[in-house]
Amino acid sequence: MKRDIVLAGVGGQGILTLAVLIANAAMREGLNVRQAEVHGMSQRGGAVDAHVRLSDGLLFSDLVPKARADLILATEPLEALRHLDYLSPSGLIVTNSVTVENIPDYPPREELMQLLQGCGRKVYLIDAGAVAKEAGSARAQNVVLLGAASEFVGLRPESLQGAVSERFAEKKKTLVDMNLRALQLGALRIQQMVPHTVSGVV
Repeated sequence: MKRDIVLAGVGGQGILTLAVLIANAAMREGLNVRQAEVHGMSQRGGAVDAHVRLSDGLLFSDLVPKARADLILATEPLEALRHLDYLSPSGLIVTNSVTVENIPDYPPREELMQLLQGCGRKVYLIDAGAVAKEAGSARAQNVVLLGAASEFVGLRPESLQGAVSERFAEKKKTLVDMNLRALQLGALRIQQMVPHTVSGVV
């Protein structure tokens, strides 16, 4: 088993939390994990990315090589597009469909959707904010996206659930339960979607 994952988004969207959750879930399964430091401007609104590599064999680098990622998991669609050069020919994208217009010349949303649809890879778009609100808090968007990508990260659902529970264990139990709901709802939404169709956004 081997997975190379690139996480992309902007500051304040929980990219580091996503990296930690995936890494901890993988370690629960006895896998080797390499996690790169978060790159970019981590303050709210600045571009951020992280690399997570999982394997049952040896890993010699923290960074995912270009054109080798199995998955781009993005909390924002422009950041998904900006990292396309990391994606392997058989890789896929799971991204939030909601934009964060953090630069003056941010492209029109319709243009982003067209570029994603025509990028030659399977693309799953999900309105993570709407699903997170359904789970109990808009702040759980990153966990919703993890749930949506859970089918593709190669880890057991119980491992991801355990990582989420452990991450929020020091908080109120209601926060743990809410994030577990977000994880579950994200996984359910992705099952309803057809890749490569912008009309499949839910």
